Amino acid sequence: MSIDYQSAPPIASTRTTSTGRRAALAGLAGLLLDPGQTRAQTPAAGNAFIVSGFPAGGMGDFVARPMAERLRGRYAANVLVESRTGAGGRIAVEHVKRAAPDGLTILQIPSSPMVLYPNTYRKLNYDPLADFIPVSSTVNYAFSITAGPGLPPEVRNLADYLKWAKANPRQASYGVPAAGSALHFVGMMLARESGVELTSVAYRGGAPLLQDVLGGQIPLSINVLGEVAPHVRAGRLRSLAVTSGQRSPFLPEVPTLVEQGFKDIVVQEWLGWFVPARTPMETVNRLNALLREGLSAPEMVDSLARNSLQPITQGAEEFARLVRADLARWTPIVKASGFTAED
Repeated sequence: MSIDYQSAPPIASTRTTSTGRRAALAGLAGLLLDPGQTRAQTPAAGNAFIVSGFPAGGMGDFVARPMAERLRGRYAANVLVESRTGAGGRIAVEHVKRAAPDGLTILQIPSSPMVLYPNTYRKLNYDPLADFIPVSSTVNYAFSITAGPGLPPEVRNLADYLKWAKANPRQASYGVPAAGSALHFVGMMLARESGVELTSVAYRGGAPLLQDVLGGQIPLSINVLGEVAPHVRAGRLRSLAVTSGQRSPFLPEVPTLVEQGFKDIVVQEWLGWFVPARTPMETVNRLNALLREGLSAPEMVDSLARNSLQPITQGAEEFARLVRADLARWTPIVKASGFTAED
């Protein structure tokens, strides 16, 4: 059961050397719309909102907040970031679905609510294909299976953890930022393939989960790699595995699940921007151009790399094809698992 969201290669490099940045930006520039066209247009009056489904302080802020600054005065007179948390991101999705189709309410959401939830929930109050227009993905990222001070210090790898979990079943819990998310599925697949019973605990986003694993309130977490990488480097947390097909350049010393015997667990995810259905395509394409221009800026490339994120953008139609493909890809995996999310 392998899911790899790198179906398109990263367009901008995440290396922080000047040579890497120049090469990355040269590659991205060829795919951008003419930035001069975007500068020439008058910004919309009033406020635009980038609506996130998860609390401030998480991975999404690394994209939304600097992009809000870049869009301010160019796309709209003012651009604000708004968190509408809860229900694993569904509250934010439903809010944007109801918004006016004027391009001033933008959904920033990980791929799970758009391509996984339609397969796990019996009933959703939105249709990711009918109710939204995809603008572009912004970044992709792997996950980290991360141990905190709630686990004995001798637990240094996945085999150690599974041995400990088998001996301590009442304590063998792991936290995820949202129930029914791709991170949750990583834990379920690990439990099934290892034969060790593991109990998931769903949080309202990555930031509160990170606080609890740092504090020892939960022994293990499955987080976005960028959220835990600084703490791993500082020695406050231990990454037992990453979920990408290859080792991450951001934590190259950490083995993949594949390397540790779980060859079918390869999961990466994207963060995407969407607007309500019926938004004029002229507006969608203008936002797409500004977004791609912003993500190619050297300071943005460096900032994302520092937070273990890889920029990946495309035209609106190309992104729509990616959404449809990932939606179809999850269907047989969810069916095989037998999992159904609670309403």
